[in-house]
Amino acid sequence: MVILRLNTGRSIVSGRSRCFSCSHILTWRELVPVLSFISSSGKCRNCGTRISLQYPIVELATGFLFALSAYRFFDDLPIILFASLLGIISCLVVIFVYDIKHKIIPDKLVYIFILLSIFWHYSVFGMFSLYSLDTLAGPLTFAFFALLWLVSSGRWMGFGDAKLGLGMGLLLGSAVVTALMIAFWLGAILGLFMLFIQKGRYTIKSEIPFAPFLIIGMLTVFLFNISFF
Repeated sequence: MVILRLNTGRSIVSGRSRCFSCSHILTWRELVPVLSFISSSGKCRNCGTRISLQYPIVELATGFLFALSAYRFFDDLPIILFASLLGIISCLVVIFVYDIKHKIIPDKLVYIFILLSIFWHYSVFGMFSLYSLDTLAGPLTFAFFALLWLVSSGRWMGFGDAKLGLGMGLLLGSAVVTALMIAFWLGAILGLFMLFIQKGRYTIKSEIPFAPFLIIGMLTVFLFNISFF
């Protein structure tokens, strides 16, 4: 719902959900994650219009990430810190899909992500210190992407990626290096795949959203505690 309503003028905190085709107001039975999609055979009960697969895919992915987070952290974190973690994951899921659909990272979500990452960083790593690699990881990651954006006039990297990188560094500390390595490798592999498998449709100059790769790298390092350094 947030992904579809964001930047459309509709509120993401109020207003009943409706069918995009017939404006039928959805009942609670039609809003149960995944199950409602299955029970309605993926169609609006009122007009029969097919419902986008985006809904169950996003719901399943979010549920999986929430469950994995609970498995990894629930017993070890204060409830407010765990709640902030779920907020971080929710923001990242929206940014992931929104960037794929629109090739832009929404400022509202990335700023919320940065604020939650600051709270997480302070709670986990302690006081900010100019001599700590974990503290410097956020600003340095931001500076790295901002430099790429500046030098290329936005052709290589969007400024939204720089802001996302700031949150990444705050969340992961020095382990952000591993997340960036994963992201760049995944981006390179997919780019080559699209270039050679779908010739004509994609070229070396085709724009590929990079935020999804950053988010995959970030969550891989964060949830599976992977670090090469």
